[in-house]
Amino acid sequence: MPLKTLKKDTADALTLEWILQVKNYKLILDRKRCVGCQICTVACPKEAIKTQKQPKIEGAKALKAEVDIDLSKCNFCGVCDVTCPFGAVKVTLNGKHDLSLLAKESYPQLEKEIAIDTKACPKECLECESTCPLALIKVSKVGFDGKPVEDLAALTPNEKKRVQITVNVQKENCPACKVCEVKCLANAIKTKKIFQGKTSIDRHKCPEGCHDCLDVCPITGALALGEDKKVQVDETLCIFCGACKNVCPVEGALMVKRAKVAHSPVHSGTWNKALEKITSPEDASKELEAQAAHNRLVVIEKRFQAEALKTEDYR
Repeated sequence: MPLKTLKKDTADALTLEWILQVKNYKLILDRKRCVGCQICTVACPKEAIKTQKQPKIEGAKALKAEVDIDLSKCNFCGVCDVTCPFGAVKVTLNGKHDLSLLAKESYPQLEKEIAIDTKACPKECLECESTCPLALIKVSKVGFDGKPVEDLAALTPNEKKRVQITVNVQKENCPACKVCEVKCLANAIKTKKIFQGKTSIDRHKCPEGCHDCLDVCPITGALALGEDKKVQVDETLCIFCGACKNVCPVEGALMVKRAKVAHSPVHSGTWNKALEKITSPEDASKELEAQAAHNRLVVIEKRFQAEALKTEDYR
């Protein structure tokens, strides 16, 4: 059976397929979750993914850049799937989300650390749920009888004390923006950013009153208009995805630099090349040098431990 290829594009999803006799490769880009950023575009080893700036309608908000994937270049490797911080891409083989590049340890997983101390959560609080810019958090409360609590005010003080709180986060789609952590008055949430970097704005080039970047920024509060009507960046919340840069109307007015990526340990040429494009050759080199130094330290520690054991046995 010859290779059959399919590409289907709708308002909700972009679907690509390779159909063979015994294998069916499928890539689905969820357009509702996709924010039109730069991550998958720069990480793709085949340069199959492109972003296209959308025309702006007079008086309307700017639209996020639209992502397209060239079926003739895509080989369904799954790099876009693993690298997307929003979980907007899924690559499957025969219906199973089982990526060989992870199984072979040729590519790392992004580290998403989200720790929640529900014991510290005030019983009445829903702040993290209401402020999550992507609606990925759901707070649920159950009484001592195991039944959902709908009205805390109807409970006695003793019953309220025994209410159990659960905070569910759709971690797969969470870009670790820290909005929930910043807004949590009880200091019950701790997150670790996936990408470290810098978003800078040339105030001389930034058009006064322009807010195209604000229109498409997926993280509420990461960008804001200052008193001078120029855009300001809150890097505590910025995830350095580059969605803003993709729609900026003035070349050089907005720059996004990713310097570091939190990921699981891996030794891979594929990842090294992707890291260079996601960050820069200089920053990638720094990470590789740091990793090499760490590996040398581990080897030395093991040698010292082995020598210490030999000394103990001799005694």
